[in-house]
Amino acid sequence: MARTGTDTRTAQDQSLTTRLPGGPRAGQTVGAVVLSLSPVCIELSGAAAGTASVYRCLLCVPVLVLLSLPEHRREGPPPRRQLLYGVAGGALFAGDMLLWSKAITEVGAGLSTVLVNVQVVLVPLLAWAVDREHVPRRFLLWLPPLCAGVVLTGGLFEQGASGSDPTAGTVHAVLAALSYSGFLFLLRRGGFEGHVVTTYTVVVVSATVFSALGGWAWGALDLTPPAAALGWLAVAAVSSGMIGWLLVALNSPHLPSHVGAVLLLLTPVGALILGAAVLGERPTLAQWGGCALILVSAYATVTSRRET
Repeated sequence: MARTGTDTRTAQDQSLTTRLPGGPRAGQTVGAVVLSLSPVCIELSGAAAGTASVYRCLLCVPVLVLLSLPEHRREGPPPRRQLLYGVAGGALFAGDMLLWSKAITEVGAGLSTVLVNVQVVLVPLLAWAVDREHVPRRFLLWLPPLCAGVVLTGGLFEQGASGSDPTAGTVHAVLAALSYSGFLFLLRRGGFEGHVVTTYTVVVVSATVFSALGGWAWGALDLTPPAAALGWLAVAAVSSGMIGWLLVALNSPHLPSHVGAVLLLLTPVGALILGAAVLGERPTLAQWGGCALILVSAYATVTSRRET
């Protein structure tokens, strides 16, 4: 009986994603681009790491609960394993948000961005090690240009060893990268058996709780931010929590892990472009070259034919 419900839900998820032009790849692409709004909104809010992490999750919880009710009525409660995926994924997502924000001030935005985006390597490796998923040769061939594009886009050569504490910042950035990769892996894996919206809602609730605990422990939590800051955090909640990550949760289970990971590299590219347009930032020629390299490599990887 449970198996029938799982099969039905999986078929419904597939029909939902394939309704989009381009199917799951288009959905993942739109989600990644929408996610690029979040860093700009957080920068404009001026909120501390804990405050931003809590409110970008908390503000979208009521909407996600409403979205999950039809799924819950139709399918019933998700299996305990999926709930555990959701709780663990939320904890890792909170860790990523807090650690990365900490690393930015300690080691600089460039190196922290580069380290966090090694998920393009770690997520397919996790899928290979745990799920025995095949890693195509073409992805491995295009991996060096992809990584070079991430390094250039992050401005690593322009930033150098900037920041207040490069050693601690490198440790925090590496831990953030591991947390981010684990979050993406569990988010994708939790959607294999349906109940996607319900499981994603558990992820966001869990991330809210763990962000509050982590922000309080680090002294970076303000439960009563100014109205202007709260407004920008609400925009970040809509763009990331209600649209971006929900699209990733819906579409990534229907994509090979390497394809989903590569498409998410559009997020830092979009953030760089929006930072220039909205915040008046001035990316270097090397950073623009890194963006172009990511886009070319991503296109070549994602549009490749299935290997025989």
